[in-house]
Amino acid sequence: MTGSEETLSFRLAYVPGVTPAKWVRIWNERLPGIPLELVAASADAAYDVLRDGGADAGFVRLPADRTFFSAIPLYTETTVVVVPKDHLFTAADEVSTEDLADEIVLHPLDDTLDWERPPGRPAFERPATTADAIELVAAGIGLLVVPQSLARLHHRKDLKYRTLTDAPQSQVALAWPEERTTDQVEDFIGIVRGRTVNSSRGRTQAPAPASAPSKSKSKQPAKGGARQKPAARKPVGKSSRSPRGGSGAPKGAKRGKPRR
Repeated sequence: MTGSEETLSFRLAYVPGVTPAKWVRIWNERLPGIPLELVAASADAAYDVLRDGGADAGFVRLPADRTFFSAIPLYTETTVVVVPKDHLFTAADEVSTEDLADEIVLHPLDDTLDWERPPGRPAFERPATTADAIELVAAGIGLLVVPQSLARLHHRKDLKYRTLTDAPQSQVALAWPEERTTDQVEDFIGIVRGRTVNSSRGRTQAPAPASAPSKSKSKQPAKGGARQKPAARKPVGKSSRSPRGGSGAPKGAKRGKPRR
């Protein structure tokens, strides 16, 4: 897509648990003339938003369809188990999936973890969303396994979470439709990768700094083309007054006898 076909705006999708504030701030500093619009999307709907043109790029959870999307993996999250604050698990720093064998573990329909077989005992019915599952944990219905960012997002005073070992982990990435890699997308990739504004790989270049004005003004030639000769200065500390004694002769000179 050429620059003439692009709109002067950038739409960024993001899934729950991802906080894009840092990258948005850098964008606004570097490209103040191109507004950035945030588009919230659930983890399972984010790719449809990108595919349908509802956003130019987005922070998503992998895996992505690499036949249509380009993706840059950013980080992998710690997996945790959310429990009531008085649960036995709160006495430990971490638990394993084997420890969940006798527990009812909720598995919401928007689960972002790629389980071969979810741990624990299944609930009678799967909650529709992670937010619904959090409510059930608070009611003592079961436990919930999620990426740590989602546990923080749905934090409640009556709940705690602990690291869950030997569990699948969720990976966050920046993704966009490969065929719609616009200049704005390239700019945002540079920001996410940590490139400076003057990076040779970035599209946006910082404006050249204004040259500092010279402290000394150049002397203008006098009329006629000749330069005026600066006036001679008097020596510092020399007095133009005659020395005491009334004579203008230099110190140490011999004085003649007065005539009668």
